[in-house]
Amino acid sequence: MKLTNFAMLLAAAGVLAACGGSDKIVAPADLNDQRVFFAFDSSAISEESRNNLLGQSLYMKEKPDTNIQIAGNCDERGTVEYNLALGARRANAAKSVLVKDGIDSKRISTISYGKERPISAGSNEAAWAQNRNATTTVK
Repeated sequence: MKLTNFAMLLAAAGVLAACGGSDKIVAPADLNDQRVFFAFDSSAISEESRNNLLGQSLYMKEKPDTNIQIAGNCDERGTVEYNLALGARRANAAKSVLVKDGIDSKRISTISYGKERPISAGSNEAAWAQNRNATTTVK
């Protein structure tokens, strides 16, 4: 009897935990200039970025005629060639989240601007952190 009650409590806790995270994923009002950010020299998607992208996916599911472009961007450090490749990895990592969530890959194009289109001026960590992103725009 006690084991059954314990199992039921564990099951209830699991359901509550699963429901607790779902409120983080919200479809944005507009996809233009939606950004996800990256750590230095990385194209790994953080949990916060994944939630942002899953919100974008919700938007795209609600509006099946919407096509997007994801632009990968980098901070000013590194060579032009290196940053173009890193920007491409970032854009493709963001696209991968959307495709895995059911968005047709034909609706998403990617491009890398490397370090050529910074959104924040400056040569410091605050500016660099803003410039390491993948930006979504509607096509």
